Amino acid sequence: MHKSLSLSLFPVALFAASCGAPAMGDSVAVAQVVAGEAVELEAGSPFAASAHIALTEGWAIAVEPSTGNLLITEKGGTAKYYNPATGAVLPVHGLPEVGYGGQGGLGDVAFAPDYADSGMIYLSWAQSAGGEARRAVAARGAFACDASACTISGLTEIWRQDPAVNAFGHFSHKFAFAPDGSHLFLSSGDRMQPVLPQQLDNNLGKVLRLNLDGTPAAGNPFAAHGSPADQIWSYGQRNLLGLQFDLDGNLWDLEHGPRGGDELNLVEPGNNYGWPTRSYGINYNGDPIPDHTEDDGFVKPAIYWNPVIAPGDMLFYRGDMFPAWRGQALIAAMGSVTSIVRVSVDAANNSATEEARYKFPFRLRDIAEAADGSLWLVEDGPRGRLLHVTAAE
Repeated sequence: MHKSLSLSLFPVALFAASCGAPAMGDSVAVAQVVAGEAVELEAGSPFAASAHIALTEGWAIAVEPSTGNLLITEKGGTAKYYNPATGAVLPVHGLPEVGYGGQGGLGDVAFAPDYADSGMIYLSWAQSAGGEARRAVAARGAFACDASACTISGLTEIWRQDPAVNAFGHFSHKFAFAPDGSHLFLSSGDRMQPVLPQQLDNNLGKVLRLNLDGTPAAGNPFAAHGSPADQIWSYGQRNLLGLQFDLDGNLWDLEHGPRGGDELNLVEPGNNYGWPTRSYGINYNGDPIPDHTEDDGFVKPAIYWNPVIAPGDMLFYRGDMFPAWRGQALIAAMGSVTSIVRVSVDAANNSATEEARYKFPFRLRDIAEAADGSLWLVEDGPRGRLLHVTAAE
């Protein structure tokens, strides 16, 4: 019966406005980028930024461990491999067919923990499942480049959302590998179906813990319930666009709320984070959602935002270029703040504090850290750019 679930619970116009999807029929014009051109930032910014390549709906970025080169996905189903040292941009072949539309398309990309030996990468995307139905899927394949192009070979699907849903949003499908490389954690959004995150007979509105081949990992908290509950690590979550381990090995997720209530959550096994029974936001139609209370039985966010920041992805900073920020979260924001939002976290007390916001000209979709501690940013939208961010002189 799940397959009959649809977008009708959420007005389409509000969905597009709240999540920043380009309107249907918008002309997609590529930004004109001069490699190395300075990006103007607000006075007093701790950053200097330069633009490098144009992106059409850039979605995710991964830094290749062996080279420092960048692999960047674009929502429409394309990808680029960029060498910062030479400025060379290579196309990527062997990509899957994606179910493009709304928030759906090519999604996250990650290099396998054993990439130096295996050459494997992981990809996620929205997949058509017949008619208007869509689901997120994840796959892995071998990645290799020559002088003219890169190719993904043997791309094999290892996971899919269950059920597929007639909706075009909240796929999430973000990857995080356990610090020891033993497991794959994957965010699975609620697909705009507010009943399913509180149920264990599906894998929507959840964080999942899998083996590297996509099978359920041993020791998951709901394994006794059978499939797909044996994938579930935590539940009661909405649209999780950030999923990262901090420097102490704690897992955190970054979620979009409805109207208000974006959240940063410390993710621990078996926890129920309350969506949609509790939220610090309200429904798109204005109906209230009860706020968390001390005795509601749900795990509270470490921090929430009203008004929203509309987060893209995040990282926990590890480098030397901004040493005072080591261990803090840097969030790429897509809301009216169009900023990097810097947040300190305290896992022992399940708390977090926003420390600063640093304004950028356009919406920021993803963020990655280079080996030297500088940052790479992906601007959102059809005329986005790849930005390199260093310390201001």
